[in-house]
Amino acid sequence: MSLPHAILTALLEKPSSGLELTRRFDRSIGYFWSSTHQQIYRELGKLEQAGRIRALPPAAPARGQKKEYEVMPAGREELAAWVALAEDPKPVRDPLLLRMRAAAVVGADGMGAELRRHLALHEGQLAEYREIERRDFTPAPATDEGRLRYLVLRGGIDLETFWIGWLTRAIADLDG
Repeated sequence: MSLPHAILTALLEKPSSGLELTRRFDRSIGYFWSSTHQQIYRELGKLEQAGRIRALPPAAPARGQKKEYEVMPAGREELAAWVALAEDPKPVRDPLLLRMRAAAVVGADGMGAELRRHLALHEGQLAEYREIERRDFTPAPATDEGRLRYLVLRGGIDLETFWIGWLTRAIADLDG
């Protein structure tokens, strides 16, 4: 996935300013595709220059007014073409796993504490996802749009559940 596609997706859901987009990324898309505010603003400029989005005309002229963007037909076409592409899974690149491999060579001092810290982080993220599930997806979604959004959340829940189980076993193995 690329940042332009994430931005097009968010803008198709709701026209927004750059600031609103960064806040929405922090609350939703950012859970699985993170980016900085600067990256979002830079990409908005590129998308606008390419004719994929446009700044909506302001309701009333005002100095310092933030731009609100919407997706143009070319942006919708780009996003639809990207959705239809086949893409192979990406290899796992996790620094913790690499550090564990290195610890096998240089010693595991501190690794147990780091695994426990990661476990707590994943438990916190899972709790946050469960709260989103309770708040936004009860009862179960009735539309394809809602079901697809829920499936993304379920993917996050399942990944956090995997990491919690794996880390719990890894800690037990190291302590044993």
